[in-house]
Order: sequence, then structure tokens, then C-alpha cells
Amino acid sequence: MATLTVPKTVPSVSEDCEQLRKAFSGWGTNEGLVIDILGHRNAEQRRLIRQTYAEAHGEDLLKALDKELSNDFERVVLLWTLDPAERDALLANEATKKWTSSNQVLMEIACTRSANQLLHARQAYHARYKKSLEEDVAQHTSGDFRKLLLPLVSSYKYEGDEVNMTLAKSEAKLLHEKISHKAYNDEDLIRVLATRSKAQINATVNHYKNEYGNDINKDLKADPKDEFLALLRATVKCLVRPERYFEKVLRLAINRRGTDEGALTRVVTTRAEVDLKIIADEYQRRNSVPLDRAIAKDTHGDYEKMLLVLSGHVES
Repeated sequence: MATLTVPKTVPSVSEDCEQLRKAFSGWGTNEGLVIDILGHRNAEQRRLIRQTYAEAHGEDLLKALDKELSNDFERVVLLWTLDPAERDALLANEATKKWTSSNQVLMEIACTRSANQLLHARQAYHARYKKSLEEDVAQHTSGDFRKLLLPLVSSYKYEGDEVNMTLAKSEAKLLHEKISHKAYNDEDLIRVLATRSKAQINATVNHYKNEYGNDINKDLKADPKDEFLALLRATVKCLVRPERYFEKVLRLAINRRGTDEGALTRVVTTRAEVDLKIIADEYQRRNSVPLDRAIAKDTHGDYEKMLLVLSGHVES
């Protein structure tokens, strides 16, 4: 469930564009107006606003926003205003450029988008960077990480509900054997995670737990400091229970000394139109604090206001 709220009656696209132009005029920027408009428009409405703004004013709205806004507020508004596929392309490119073995953004994009969304992100990557996501992932990662990430970002998975239970049982056995022998980088283990549908993987990990007594991620915790194992666990979580993966990202972003604004902004902007309500429910269940209250406590100013609007917070 999404948290984005769009008014029942939305002004015309040209009116939104004129109001945004007005927000940029004169001394200082009317940040509240920017939030009121862009924070309450869906992806298609934002796309039309960008298109109409460029036609009317001869300037890309993103460039205007870049000139007028700053810091974390600028980042959240720019990411939100981007088409979802462009946004994923940008986030993936940043992840390859700044890649470290603890960076899970590439896996997150590959495992929590639909087959078509991932395909569109790869196409947007071509258009924006004049090369493929796959070649950048191959260039900037290495070893076991490349072995896992490359097939994940290249995949186009089946999305139906059909499940082959015979296959689920045989692959649960295969995964158990590989994990028992600490063959975490085994080609077959990676093949299962990178190619099977989410429904099929769900059936496999359920059978794994029923047959072998442990959650698969518990067995993948043999060495808590091993970052490849951490990535494998996160991959399984993203494929099977994405709300738990995102809850943990938010918990680590908010509950540390100094907020990780990059992670907080990424999760809110990429999930507000998808399942942020489910993630927020999981956050409250896990932390006994509503997500919007945690965000309000840890952020401030226009950045806080934009995050709260996207997370569905209603002023009492």
C-alpha cells in the first residue's frame, strides 16, 4: 500500500506549472508551495508537470529545482520528481560509482522492482549514461559480489503465482547442502536466487524451514561480519519479505548517531507510491514508534515536511 496522497480534485497541469514558477519567483523560494504540489502528485502527474513546464518555460523543472533548493530537501524533491525508472538509474549509477562491499542498493533495486520496472531502469540507464547498467556493475564490483549482483541486475523474472513444489523441495535441499558446506558463492545457489520467481523462491525457503528446522537467513549468519553473507541474507529478505528489509534500512538510518539521510530519502521516495504503508506498519511493530514520529524526531525543516508528506502523515 502506498502512502502518497493525491487530492480528489487536482488542478490542471498548466496551473501546477504556473504555481511552481511562482514559487521560484521573487526573493527566496516558496518551499511550502513546492511541497504542496509535487508532494501530492503521482508519477504520471509529475511526468506531465515536467513536460509542460519545459514547454512553457524552456527549462527542465529539475534544473529549476536544482537552482532553487539545497541540501537534503533538494535531494528528496529531485529524486521524487524523477520518473521512477530514471530515479532507479540514478541510484544504481551512484551505487556503482561509490560501490563498497556493504552497499546493498544495487541488490535492492534488482530484487524489489517488478521485471518490467527493472527493465525500464536498465533502459533509462542506457539513455542517461550511454552505457549499460550491467557493464558498470561488472566494472565496479568484483569476486563473489560481482558473481551475485550481475545476474540479479540482468534478470527478467517470471511474475506469476505458479509454483513447482517438486522443484522447491529439490532446490531447498540444494541450498541446504551448499550452505551446510559454506559454499555461499556456489553457482547453483546464486542461480536459484537470481533466476527463480518470487513465488518459487518463497516456496523454496518455506520448504527449507519446514524440512531443516531453521530459517534460511539464520543459517546464512554463520559469520555476522562477512559482508557477502550479509548481502545474501538481504537478497533473500528482499525477495521474500521486502517490508522487513526496508524496515531495517530505515531503522539503521534513523536510529544511529547522526541520521543516514541518503538511505532515508531513498526508501521514502522509492516506496511512497508502492508499499511504504506496509513498511511503516512493520516499523511500528518492530520499534513501537510510528515511522512518521521517528522521521519528525530525526529531521527538520522543509526536508522533514517533504518526508512526512510522502509518508502520508496528516497534520492533527
